[in-house]
Amino acid sequence: MLKKIITYYKNLDKNTYKILYKGLEFCFLLASFSAFILLSYILFLQAPLVYYIGINLFKLSLVFGVEFIICGFIVDSIKKQLI
Repeated sequence: MLKKIITYYKNLDKNTYKILYKGLEFCFLLASFSAFILLSYILFLQAPLVYYIGINLFKLSLVFGVEFIICGFIVDSIKKQLI
């Protein structure tokens, strides 16, 4: 199963791969920003609002990352007329 996913990922269309890569890069930047906010919560501010903002941004980055992966595979399948 994992080998099938890896080979499917390697055979993505060039444009789909580029969009998927940029989307995951955006999600990584968003997760890094949320980690910075959580680190500032630990070191400087003990306000609960800062904690909730950091946690929600991290959750949002994970959801966006999964959506980019799933939508990238679906769009590639539609382009190749597999679905």
